[in-house]
Amino acid sequence: MQIDAHQHFWIYNSDKHSWIDDDMAIIRKDFLPSDLKKVYKQHSIDGCVAVQADQTLDETNFLLSLASEHEFIKGVVGWADLRDSSIDGTLEKYHHQKKIKGWRHIVQGEADHNFLLRSDFLKGISYLEKYDYTYDILIFPHQLGATLEFVRHFPHQKFVIDHIAKPYIKDQYYDGWAVLMNEIGKHENVYCKLSGMITEADYQHWTSEQIYPYMELALNAFGADRIMYGSDWPVCLVAGNYGQVLHLVTGFIDSLSSDEKQAIMGLNAMKFYNL
Repeated sequence: MQIDAHQHFWIYNSDKHSWIDDDMAIIRKDFLPSDLKKVYKQHSIDGCVAVQADQTLDETNFLLSLASEHEFIKGVVGWADLRDSSIDGTLEKYHHQKKIKGWRHIVQGEADHNFLLRSDFLKGISYLEKYDYTYDILIFPHQLGATLEFVRHFPHQKFVIDHIAKPYIKDQYYDGWAVLMNEIGKHENVYCKLSGMITEADYQHWTSEQIYPYMELALNAFGADRIMYGSDWPVCLVAGNYGQVLHLVTGFIDSLSSDEKQAIMGLNAMKFYNL
């Protein structure tokens, strides 16, 4: 199966989605399963993981509602306030919902560079393993140092780095990001998504050749058994269409073995998220 391990749905709201700035105006509209199903049919994608874009339990419930109505939505990564003292009860409440696979916080938006290491957040993360939940790590490169310490706290928790930690591809910054990604990749409970890359490059002028070195580093750091394809649809549309995103990854992995390609394009996501 070909699985898109990272995409979003929303009913556009200018306040809720204020992060969609003028440069991204093309995605200031609704994006729902009926839109994505057509795209997947065109590109032979069998299913997806829907990831939260808003930090509310309403968002989690919205995605679960869509997943209950559409079989191709294989799993949901929701949001809950992992800092809340009653988080264990919240996680238990959702555990009967079979399509909730994990959780995410928009850490990249936190002013505190060490947000991941604060005691209340660490306590919340500590409950995830009990329910076999995954955790998606959404960060910018300046937060990679904290991320390295963070994953060391939880050697048995399933983590995945979203969007290869958003390296500054447009500015061609590489070395500092690469050093820390290599270190994080040594932790075998941490995976990495080949997603969200064209939107870290120049929206209008990116090339595969500019992005391949970053993908190469991710492949070498995590191995073909711990990286997975994700489109970041519809956010990707500010810099390219779905086919371009898909071909960026399939072109990059073309020289790998058949088993490795199948793993990256679906099997790793199925294993990680228990789809």
